[in-house]
Amino acid sequence: MRTYFMNFYKYKDLMFELVRKDIKLKYRNSFLGLLWSILNPLLFMLVLTVIFSELFSSTIEHFAIYVLTGRLIYACFSETTNFAMQSIVSNASLIKKIYVPKYYFPLSRICSSFVNSLLAMISIIPVMLMSGLHFSWVNLTIVFPLLYLLLFSIGIGLIISTIYVFFRDLQHIYSLALVIVMYTSAIFYPVDIIPERFMPIIQLNPIFLIIDMFREALIYQSIAPLGTHLFCLSYALVLICIGLIIFYKKQDKFIFYL
Repeated sequence: MRTYFMNFYKYKDLMFELVRKDIKLKYRNSFLGLLWSILNPLLFMLVLTVIFSELFSSTIEHFAIYVLTGRLIYACFSETTNFAMQSIVSNASLIKKIYVPKYYFPLSRICSSFVNSLLAMISIIPVMLMSGLHFSWVNLTIVFPLLYLLLFSIGIGLIISTIYVFFRDLQHIYSLALVIVMYTSAIFYPVDIIPERFMPIIQLNPIFLIIDMFREALIYQSIAPLGTHLFCLSYALVLICIGLIIFYKKQDKFIFYL
């Protein structure tokens, strides 16, 4: 274990460079650049608000911020894991030429996408102001669901980036899986319309729990129960352990499939 930490520290500069490169590439030749990170969720929120406001606005308090927070969390998870999935294959030429810790590639894609998502969350501030929500110290507790989101993304990213090297059809299967995650995360509909018998299954979706915690802190000015925090943290750490085990067992075979 000590060897792994030493190796990670040795190549830390490469990690920062990969993250910086990914962020620069995303906005290269874009006129508005980083502003798109803020505009995209706002425009998406506007569309959903117009479409679903007549259905759910009367049952969901502060519907606009409700939709925006759900969209931001889901988009972050979707983007980070999708980029992580293809990270090994897209860096095949570099992997073949020099030695680099291979887990750096999915990890750097996750981190760069996560940074972009944090920038997008600036859009929450004007929407909260327009919705009449007050800011308080409780809002700062969003760092916990964001931490769990990052850990979940790392765990899933390591798993699917490994599988994708050997099974390229995973890209299509995972797209379907993300659709299921989206519609079971209560992004634009109220949680209370979900039948009680389905809730234990829905709560296995980590994004549902993270969105709920995020909204509790921002909209309802309350902190999720300790049990929810412990469940999310344990869930994420288990996924990371599984991801690391699968990745390290298969990484030496990557070269034969790239």
